[in-house]
Amino acid sequence: MSDPTVADTRRLNSKPQDLTDAYGPPSNFLEIDVYDPQTVGVGRNRFTTYEVRMRTNLPIFKLKDSIVRRRYSDFEWLKNELERDSKIVVPPLPGKALKRQLPFRGDEGIFEEAFIEERRVGLEQFINRIAGHPLAQNERCLHMFLQDESLDRNYIPGKVRPLGLTMGCGNDCFLLFSLALFPFSHLLFFH
Repeated sequence: MSDPTVADTRRLNSKPQDLTDAYGPPSNFLEIDVYDPQTVGVGRNRFTTYEVRMRTNLPIFKLKDSIVRRRYSDFEWLKNELERDSKIVVPPLPGKALKRQLPFRGDEGIFEEAFIEERRVGLEQFINRIAGHPLAQNERCLHMFLQDESLDRNYIPGKVRPLGLTMGCGNDCFLLFSLALFPFSHLLFFH
């Protein structure tokens, strides 16, 4: 009989890694880019929007590739929703730059290219830190922000779950389990 302490401390034998494993696509990924800032409007109705592109293979997201256009106030909305409804610590947004909005300044203020680029980088860091958090990935507001063309500010906060992975999901689970047990049952017609 062998000593159990020796057996418990042995290294696991691993298989050698081939080129497909080493250079293949990552098993799980979530990439978010904030780019292409565009300033629209005139006077007090002038604002800058940013394109937010998400690519992922995580099953929690309904779309694997999406592009939406967001403005700074949309990022503020997301931050406020997460602080109100989730149990995660939400990172700060880049500053509001109130001094840059003063009318007597001799420059473009918040519409200067350098400021817009600095804000774009800060927004990209913010959204990547949020989306990289496993608990935040379940928040409905994050899914809306990343995948819906327009934000429904009257939405009902809650969690997003991949279809069929939760117990007690009613007819959806029944349908999935039925199709698993009887794969051709949808072809039967009852009179």
